Amino acid sequence: MSENLFFEIDTEAEGELCLKASDKDIGSRADVFVSGAAGISRSAAAQLTEKGAVLVLSKGAAAPVTLRKNYRVAQGDVFFVRLPEPRPCEAKAEDIPLDVVYEDEDVIVINKPQGMVVHPAPGHTEGTLVSALLWHCRDCLSDINGVMRPGIVHRIDKDTSGLIAVAKNNAAHLSLAAQLADHSLSRVYYAIVLGRLPENGTVDAPIARHKTDRKKMAVVSEGGRHAVTHYETLEELCGFTFAKMRLETGRTHQIRVHMAHIGHPILGDTVYSNPTQFEKRHPRLLSGQCLHAGELTFIHPRTGQPVTVACPLPENFDRALSLLRQAQ
Repeated sequence: MSENLFFEIDTEAEGELCLKASDKDIGSRADVFVSGAAGISRSAAAQLTEKGAVLVLSKGAAAPVTLRKNYRVAQGDVFFVRLPEPRPCEAKAEDIPLDVVYEDEDVIVINKPQGMVVHPAPGHTEGTLVSALLWHCRDCLSDINGVMRPGIVHRIDKDTSGLIAVAKNNAAHLSLAAQLADHSLSRVYYAIVLGRLPENGTVDAPIARHKTDRKKMAVVSEGGRHAVTHYETLEELCGFTFAKMRLETGRTHQIRVHMAHIGHPILGDTVYSNPTQFEKRHPRLLSGQCLHAGELTFIHPRTGQPVTVACPLPENFDRALSLLRQAQ
């Protein structure tokens, strides 16, 4: 467990969290800090704050006080979060086949196909991973992240394939969220990027919402969230590189934004890159970016033992690799 993040969990009662800010969190918006540390959405953190469910104990204060809107984290702050009572889930269960890579009474790990949205959102109310999970797991999903995102601790983009870990109870959710916060939950991705990527390296560049296009993220000079991606060249191809990526942080579109930022956007990414000649020659091959979450390692919330799972590249990704190898 991280030195700057700890939890006191009573699984028999309503969930409560205790979150201690570190020096790197100073100056951050409190709802942003609570969202990241607790593994909940930004809107959920804001709603809890508005309801008076988040308290802050400032350094030197005798007792915690209700968190004010727009409060900025100060040195020594400790936040106490009262999680909501369980509510009936509003997302609709659907009988959708799932590629289950690992499952026990606490955690289920799914190999999400490209094109599947993780949770319901405007324009995507059916056919989501959450809908499939509700059918598969019935009532056995954590409710910390709200009625539309039961069990969801982390996400991957609609057009990214691969592994996603889902919590089947609140204690497991808090454990996985803590591991995301202290980087002990390891996520390895595989990607095909444009150009010749340096053999290995790290992109350490903050990410924020794009100033003019709200559907995109961007690397910013100030005001962004800390973001680190490690990369390693696996194979040089004809005008491309097959690479391995490891997330140190998990920001929205992080790998896609970081690779585009250093001049090596991901093949098939229509948001952060223009179509390549390869895509134009094979218009039916790619239906999204060649980015696959292939390996996941976490500490099991009940046993304390490490669990590592992996899944192969999807067929279209593997086919793209074969074609690029033949072109050399």
